[in-house]
Amino acid sequence: MKPTTPSGTKREIPTGSILQVLVLEDLEVTAQWLAAVTSKAFPEAIISIAGTLAEARQVTAELLPDIALIDLELPDGSGVELIRELAQKQPQCQCIVTSIYSDDRHLFPALRAGAAGYLLKDQPEDRVISALRSIEAGEPPLSPTIAQRMLRVFGEKEQDSIGVQLTTRETETLVLIAKGLRLSEVAQQLNVTRNTAAGYVKIIYRKLNVSSRAEAALEAVRMGLVNRDA
Repeated sequence: MKPTTPSGTKREIPTGSILQVLVLEDLEVTAQWLAAVTSKAFPEAIISIAGTLAEARQVTAELLPDIALIDLELPDGSGVELIRELAQKQPQCQCIVTSIYSDDRHLFPALRAGAAGYLLKDQPEDRVISALRSIEAGEPPLSPTIAQRMLRVFGEKEQDSIGVQLTTRETETLVLIAKGLRLSEVAQQLNVTRNTAAGYVKIIYRKLNVSSRAEAALEAVRMGLVNRDA
């Protein structure tokens, strides 16, 4: 567990900016590169590095990160385990996969576990920085290859979803979560309780046959509800 900025220093930064970031990566050189890239994307962030699931669990318990960059192949297990745990225990944390793997065997289990994005580590640095910065704009950070693969998969199952009907409130909820709003913010926008908003999200996931925000966001794009280039 190696914070790159003194964790005892309290930072005052604008609302919506990234406070705490976890980099889970077992290769030291790659971990330092990811930390440096993240620092360029979010200059005020306090970045902690973990090389194993055990270290990452300690970091997340102590620091409650806003973003976690998670490698999938680790010495003591799969990063999918941590994604699933954070989705359940710390839903405020956006889990972004950082991997060399772009195949379905790695991609879709991570998304089903709750990953909010998927970045390939072989991309140029400026693309990774841009993708990370898009988080604050409410866009899921996805490498082009990953986005194309996901859109192809959704295109293949488009015929199956033609008959899907969302209510007005469900459509409004889908648009809001596709824009990156958190559950409490969705509830506030809709003027409903958090539990009611959570119920809408559950229904939407079931109707669209998705299981993560990234998948829901791509469905919203495919349905014409959100403009990916906006």
